[in-house]
Amino acid sequence: MPRLARVGGAGGRASALEFVASPFPVVDGLGPHALGITYWFDPPATSGPHQVAVRLTGRRLDVDEPRTPADDFATVARLAEVRPDSGRTALTHRVVGKAAGRWHVTADAVATVKSGRDRPDVVRLPSAEAAGESTFATVATMRAPGVLLGAWPAMVVLGVTLALILQSVLARAHGLASANVLVVALVASVLGAIGAKGYYRLTHMKERTRLSLSGLSVQGFVIVATATFIIGGAIQGLAVGHLLDATVPALLVGQAVGRLGCLLAGCCAGVPTTSRWGVWSSDRRVGTRRVPVQLMEAAAAATLAVATTVLAWRTPTSSGGLLFVAGVAGYVVVRQLLFPLRGLPRSTPHGRQVTLALALVTLAGALAATLLG
Repeated sequence: MPRLARVGGAGGRASALEFVASPFPVVDGLGPHALGITYWFDPPATSGPHQVAVRLTGRRLDVDEPRTPADDFATVARLAEVRPDSGRTALTHRVVGKAAGRWHVTADAVATVKSGRDRPDVVRLPSAEAAGESTFATVATMRAPGVLLGAWPAMVVLGVTLALILQSVLARAHGLASANVLVVALVASVLGAIGAKGYYRLTHMKERTRLSLSGLSVQGFVIVATATFIIGGAIQGLAVGHLLDATVPALLVGQAVGRLGCLLAGCCAGVPTTSRWGVWSSDRRVGTRRVPVQLMEAAAAATLAVATTVLAWRTPTSSGGLLFVAGVAGYVVVRQLLFPLRGLPRSTPHGRQVTLALALVTLAGALAATLLG
């Protein structure tokens, strides 16, 4: 059992059925409550892929008055495609609108696979039962095996801190006033976060609006932050081209660290895979072996950060903004190449191809201008 599988759960070692629990007792009294229930299973060895259905039946134990519909539930959690050699899998289902308290839940699961016969082959998975407590609904929604609450904001704060330090060092190499650069950077960070949320909402209009840290787009952050650096740098009397060149390594460092937080938080997860190079991780609903796309993007951003840092440090007077353009374009190219490996559908049918083509042209132009200059 991978270590990450046991984060947020016991890995199904004590029981195949686990309750999502809050790691912070201080929030246990907050409402509303919900149930987060994880069923652990090993896919059948028969040829697949399989469709898994888990029937969950719950009954509240601490009932002092006549029972109501809020004291019982029966629901089915489904998983559309599970391959035989995908390894230990965790399926987490949430039940809302029920009374808070202590619950007893049973799970009965089957895996079906279409065969050449009229009826599909059915494999019965082990049944399980467990007793546990409901928890704060936000915790039940966000936590699952493989998901560490607070990991994403913690890594973002760390990434921003490292970025500001690196930017300050490079700003001095470019002859810029560090105090003025810091002011612009802090404003750009705040406005960039607002832009990230706004960009996400514009590209995901069909989703329910959530006032939370989830649903942030790096594209929106970069667009708004870049505009802030250009306008703020001009207002502060800074050489904008050199300000941008000193900033791009910092942006890339922040992204590299932030993507590690995505892995631990269960967001931007890769597609399931049976490859030996897969990493067990979760998308907050299904924990299984996946393409480690967050780690791949973090590694690419870190590589670009090292390259741009060296160039910004050794040639502080040569590019005047071209390094920023090349660094951002290079990162956009990497993101677009990795998008098919993420387990999220694209919001536009051709947006990836158009963005990739524009980024490649921009990168080639920046490199050509640097060489000719």
